[in-house]
Amino acid sequence: MNPFWTVTLFWVATVVCILIALAFVLPALLRQRSGETRAARRDINIAVYRDQLKEMESDRDSGLLSAAQFETAKAELEARLAEDALAQESTPETAPVSSRKLGYTLGAVLPAAAFGLYFLLGNPTSLMAIADAQSGAQAGAAEQGGHDIMALIQQVEEKTRQNPQDGEAWTILAKTYAVVGHWPEALQAYEKAMALRPDVPAVMSGYAEALAITNNRVMAGRPLELVTQALEKDPDDLKGLELAAIAAFQDKGYAKAALYFKRLHKLLPPESPYAQDVLNAQKEAERMVNAALTGMDNLSDQSTDKPASTGAKITGKVHLAPALKAKVSPNDTVFLFARTGAGGPPVAAIRATAAAFPIDFVLDDSMAMNPENRLSKFKEVNLVARISKSGEPMGATGDLEGQLKAVPVGAQDVVVTIETIRP
Repeated sequence: MNPFWTVTLFWVATVVCILIALAFVLPALLRQRSGETRAARRDINIAVYRDQLKEMESDRDSGLLSAAQFETAKAELEARLAEDALAQESTPETAPVSSRKLGYTLGAVLPAAAFGLYFLLGNPTSLMAIADAQSGAQAGAAEQGGHDIMALIQQVEEKTRQNPQDGEAWTILAKTYAVVGHWPEALQAYEKAMALRPDVPAVMSGYAEALAITNNRVMAGRPLELVTQALEKDPDDLKGLELAAIAAFQDKGYAKAALYFKRLHKLLPPESPYAQDVLNAQKEAERMVNAALTGMDNLSDQSTDKPASTGAKITGKVHLAPALKAKVSPNDTVFLFARTGAGGPPVAAIRATAAAFPIDFVLDDSMAMNPENRLSKFKEVNLVARISKSGEPMGATGDLEGQLKAVPVGAQDVVVTIETIRP
């Protein structure tokens, strides 16, 4: 549905709601009082007076009233009956006329008050926003209704000209430009929005996207800084999670990218096309991780008769803290990774089972994930030992870990102790 019809349907629904409200109130106020109603009331009054007359006659017959008292009371009763009848005939239309006036007043004032309060207290500008973070398919549809969208953009632009300090209007304008793919204009609008709303996570992540796209889609640098800040303020910021995953993928941090994609997918409607795209990206990141780890040596198979590595190496043992032994079974998978301080894919990795504790290890160039990213190219690395409950190399809640930072390449008798549980 294009923006024109979205706005139109909103106002149609508003008018229908007001008409329904009036339908409950006006019929009772505008209804005419019929002559039959007045006659029924008169008949009731006559019946009441008749009963009172019978009581008076009974009192006379029993001696409670004298004949003179009876005649006096009867005359008073007949006088009241005549007065009531005359009053009903003389003012039959007073109540209906008053009710109709009230009904006409409500019919005019209620709609005006409803729309007036909305424009005073509501946010009519938001109707001009194209749906937040639309997918590519929606953007394609927006192109077909380009004239409508550009008309809406012009309206929001006019609002920013009238009030340059309206940060929300600048945000809406930036998002609308992004939806139609006008990224230079989106970048300028986001710069204005950032100046006015620097602490809003959605503005930070949107600005990061515009910066990256206008810079050949490179996330490194300022865009990644903005994404990090946005996720610190709101860990569930959708655009922030998407961009963080893309940044990790660009840096070949496939495990980290898969985790970001997984978190993002949990926040989306499962049946939406966007959710399916995110799930496919997560699977691709996981596939890249598994591909990098394919062919890793099993530590239990290491033996002294294997050919010695001619490159640099690190040797040592992996221990399990005694307090965690009850949480480990012999068949649990153990991974040992060597990574640079900058992160990214491992420069060396091996796999074993928990039955081998304490585990002797040797890390060298033969265990590189990428021939161009070998252990011997670095002076020091960080070592991470992990017991994976799922058997997958990517860390998950409940996995057991231990690490050493800044281990010199060439170090011997290094000890890595698994002593923490991933939250």
